[in-house]
Amino acid sequence: MTDPADQPVTTLKGVGEKFAQVLARLHIRTVQDLLFHLPLRYQDRTRVTPVAALVPGVDTVIEGEVRAADIVFGRRRSLLVRLQDGSGTLSLRFFHFTAAQKQRFTPGTRLRCYGEARRGSAGIELYHPETEVIGADSPPRPETLTPVYPLTEGVSQARLRGLVQQALERLARSGVTELLPAGLLPEEMRYPMAEALAYLHAPPAGADLEQLLQGMHPAQQRLALEELLAHHLSLLELRRKGDVNTAQPLPGDPALERDFRAQLPFQLTGAQERVCREIAADLAQPRPMMRLLQGDVGAGKTLVAALAALRAIGSATQVAVMAPTEILAEQHRRNFSAWLEPLGVRVASLTGGMKAAERRAQLSAIASGEAQVVVGTHALFQADVVFHHLALVVIDEQHRFGVRQRLELRQKGSGTGGTGNVQPHQLIMTATPIPRTLAMSVFADLDCSVIDELPPGRQPINTVAISGERREEVIERVHRAVAEGRQAYWVCTLIEESESLQAQAAESTACELAEVLDGVRIALVHGRLRPAQKERAMAAFKAGEVDLLVATTVIEVGVDVPNASLMIIENPERLGLAQLHQLRGRVGRGSVASHCVLLYGSPLSQNGRARLQALRQHSDGFAIAEEDLRLRGPGEILGTRQTGEIAHRIADLQRDAPLLPLVQRIAAAAELSNESRQRLVERWLQNRPRFAEA
Repeated sequence: MTDPADQPVTTLKGVGEKFAQVLARLHIRTVQDLLFHLPLRYQDRTRVTPVAALVPGVDTVIEGEVRAADIVFGRRRSLLVRLQDGSGTLSLRFFHFTAAQKQRFTPGTRLRCYGEARRGSAGIELYHPETEVIGADSPPRPETLTPVYPLTEGVSQARLRGLVQQALERLARSGVTELLPAGLLPEEMRYPMAEALAYLHAPPAGADLEQLLQGMHPAQQRLALEELLAHHLSLLELRRKGDVNTAQPLPGDPALERDFRAQLPFQLTGAQERVCREIAADLAQPRPMMRLLQGDVGAGKTLVAALAALRAIGSATQVAVMAPTEILAEQHRRNFSAWLEPLGVRVASLTGGMKAAERRAQLSAIASGEAQVVVGTHALFQADVVFHHLALVVIDEQHRFGVRQRLELRQKGSGTGGTGNVQPHQLIMTATPIPRTLAMSVFADLDCSVIDELPPGRQPINTVAISGERREEVIERVHRAVAEGRQAYWVCTLIEESESLQAQAAESTACELAEVLDGVRIALVHGRLRPAQKERAMAAFKAGEVDLLVATTVIEVGVDVPNASLMIIENPERLGLAQLHQLRGRVGRGSVASHCVLLYGSPLSQNGRARLQALRQHSDGFAIAEEDLRLRGPGEILGTRQTGEIAHRIADLQRDAPLLPLVQRIAAAAELSNESRQRLVERWLQNRPRFAEA
């Protein structure tokens, strides 16, 4: 018998080409895919519960005799069937029924029913239960728990269960290939794959339902381990493919770096120095650096990026710095210009809002090599942008960019100054701390550096959560702060992604505040403004000509105004914790105590309350990120565009984090053959969206 991996689903009874296309929507193309399409949960239909013992809210099986079946007319017409066993009587209620169905329920008929018991007007009732008539030729009650599978339109539970049953029969005859040598697994993980699959599709009566629901049964853990390993191996393969490329070593110019440090009015922190050494060691190699630089808001990542840029400049090559918004790109341009132009370095910029003549001049300077540092938005990877010798790419807030965009920018450096497989080094920065569990699993193709120390002088931010019913008090607080010479942010959030709706919300809030805050100078920033308008508003706020900046979350990154010491975030329950932490980081940059007010809408859900509480308790971005992962899951944190759907079938990154060190050990083991590595990735990922190929 051939391996289930090699058998298309069309070899199963009842699956033609048309139905195979429906199953493909569930990523099921082979019999093996079907075996690895595991239940979401289980129903216990193995035991009959006496009517007298029924508990409302619990799914249950009952058997009894029909005493009566009548159409009743209450608020809605319904069919009411009275069923009696030796212990009592209950009602089955059907709101949708046919005359033929009513005929089934003649008095004296014995029925087996499955459904959720509820309290109704006629005592305990089952609404629309599944029913079967019990006769001499009736199938016996199942001896195993009944699986409930993820479905798609055109596939019913009954049909999928029938197909899985066929697949399990083949599994019993031919088994499934074991891809992990037993010697690599600890004793408790040596659960044969075929047994694990058979158990999880049909757990025996009496199986621990709670353990299965939590994903902690040894059979589930065995599969979770293999799935995590497959994801990890796929990323290592991406890394290996990257390693065949070469890069120009960038030793830099010690004199240039010395002059740069001499002009700084402060010393780098120990964490910044450590990360600079890690980056310098990478840049000195003839293979492309792929490093993720994490650091909390205000940790000084941009300064580290500038020192990395100096290595490229001192090696007579170019640097591209890409930011997701024009506001952040402009902030970077100012910082890099202030630091590098006194050293004779030319900094160019490229954004979508540039006039044609200015853009032509910048493109010319980039192509000739006259511009050594180029700062911009996604405009950097447009077709007409040609670099003279691009050797380092710095990407800020990388989760805002699609993978394809990062790849296009990297290709701008392919072949410059060398052969076709020469790639620029990449430094990827984020102020959205990525939990260690996610970094180990999702960023296995990147080296990680963390700036885990804030510069001296940063003020702690006092965070409070206040109900929107006390909005007037919050407005008065803004008035007092402005009267004391401070500045404030008022951030508007909306559930809708539409920029026009967000803009309307910000505009109406600005108008409302202008009416009640007499004498307060208010400016407005949102995504619908032209870049020049946004820039004017931000410049006025930075210069102290504006007291209150009303904005959408467009100000999440890259805004640095030390005199701003108060931030109001409206409806914070609509944002992720990491994003709220980012916004909060816009204050606390000066020498006075700063405050962040979370103005939430009532009533607040239990989950919303837990998230705001976490933000109040933690000032460490990594602790917040771990809590965010626990409460919201990985796709929400990284954004599905970046994760390419971290859609694990079995594994849960938070629950199964303890397995990750074992995953890394197995991935590094020589005993795991190249063929096994490839087949593991195919088994778990061949039909699924894949993460980053950049």
